[in-house]
Amino acid sequence: MGAVSNFLRLVHAARLLSGPALAFRAGKPDAGVRLSGALERLGPAYIKLGQMLATRPDIVGADVAIALEHLQDRLPPFPDAAARAEIVRAFGKPVEALFSSFGAALAAASIAQVHRAQTSDEPPVRVAVKILRPRIREDFTRDLQAFALFANLAEKFSVEARRLRFMALVETLAQSVALELDLRMEAAAASELYERTRGEAEFRVPHIDWTRTSASVLTSEWIDGVSVRDITAIAAAGRDPKQVAVLVMRSFLTQALRDGFFHADMHPGNLFIDGEGRLAAVDFGIMGRLDADMRRFMAGTLAGFLQRDYRRVAELHYEFGFVPTTHAIETFAQALRAIGEPIFGRGAREVSIARLLGQLFETTRRFDMQAQPQLMLLQKTMVVVEGVCRGLDPDFDIWEAARPVAEKWVAGNIGPEAALNRASETFGALGRLAQDLPQLVRNAEGLSQMVAEGGVRLHPDTARQIAAEQERRSRPTRVALIAVLAVIAAALLFALQRFF
Repeated sequence: MGAVSNFLRLVHAARLLSGPALAFRAGKPDAGVRLSGALERLGPAYIKLGQMLATRPDIVGADVAIALEHLQDRLPPFPDAAARAEIVRAFGKPVEALFSSFGAALAAASIAQVHRAQTSDEPPVRVAVKILRPRIREDFTRDLQAFALFANLAEKFSVEARRLRFMALVETLAQSVALELDLRMEAAAASELYERTRGEAEFRVPHIDWTRTSASVLTSEWIDGVSVRDITAIAAAGRDPKQVAVLVMRSFLTQALRDGFFHADMHPGNLFIDGEGRLAAVDFGIMGRLDADMRRFMAGTLAGFLQRDYRRVAELHYEFGFVPTTHAIETFAQALRAIGEPIFGRGAREVSIARLLGQLFETTRRFDMQAQPQLMLLQKTMVVVEGVCRGLDPDFDIWEAARPVAEKWVAGNIGPEAALNRASETFGALGRLAQDLPQLVRNAEGLSQMVAEGGVRLHPDTARQIAAEQERRSRPTRVALIAVLAVIAAALLFALQRFF
């Protein structure tokens, strides 16, 4: 009955979800807050679902999405004894063999909690130790199965659910959770971001202690610093909060556009100013990626709005196949103008890239553009980053902060400089082809002669190698197919047993 009860809990959550949406339309702005509280009470998987839905205003509506953005995943900590037991289980050593001191939990969230400790090295190193909650993997597996069942049924009976790609939403959530539930993946994300940003003078990522990191325990360098929410302390440390706001925005956009790999959970609790005045980020459980095409689309879109070139923004949507050609590009450009023009001439307090992106996605919905998960996560992160910057500087000019990063990326990847780079690469490839051309001609002549003499002949050893390679490659596919069929059969048998 566990799966059934969890499915019923999800149906209850769906009713909660539709209720606030209707309540908002009826003028009850506290409904989204009630939904946030309800999802928090339902447990960790529902908290993550709510956080994911906050990135999908096309599903829940803009007002509900805004309410869900503030969904917190702070929960009571689990006992120190359980945390210590997990360390012993992960490394096969007593806690004292790894850490000379190990403090109580400092912060507890839906998936893990963090302890301050010192390593047993000489001299000892101060570290942060993140430990998964007991049985958290089993709990998430159970609830995600209910989510998938619900999404599958919704897509079968609702055209709108298919357009909004409910199953893709659940799959994205499942992939995100799978990464969060293996702390080695978070450690790898931190390590990758460190490598990508190590040359930057004003941004810092903590080192990972790989010898004390496992699937359920992550140990990293301890960051001493002032939270970006503490403006007084930042000023006392000699930093201008307004300049810190610019640093936060440009760091995020640089990661997203230059590297295509960005910290997607940049709330004030994860951002600090260290003793050297650098912006330090922690907690890398949620990271975003933008492939080269998405970066080109995003940078071109921002640059187009900055230049008020709505035709170009429309052309980008058509170029990437986001908007069907059944819609006139002139009409779409007109809709984009309706988004962009009201921004210009307004004060800095009233301008929001996150709101612009939200309006853009709402408009493209009317033109049958399918949801793009990469861009939704980017928009969600932008909302959080804008909030951090406004907290540091109420008059923060978000366009002026973003402009240098966006224009630099466009110049290097879309403009004349990019064309020269691509031309250089093309000439290099042609040069390599010219070097190989004589051998290619000889190969072609040999192949032609073999065909004329009755067909292509392979050396016996080559034929045997090809057969062996084909057998090696096909075996995992057959095994996987048999395994999938076995799982489906077992699931059907279990369902029948439950039914009868």
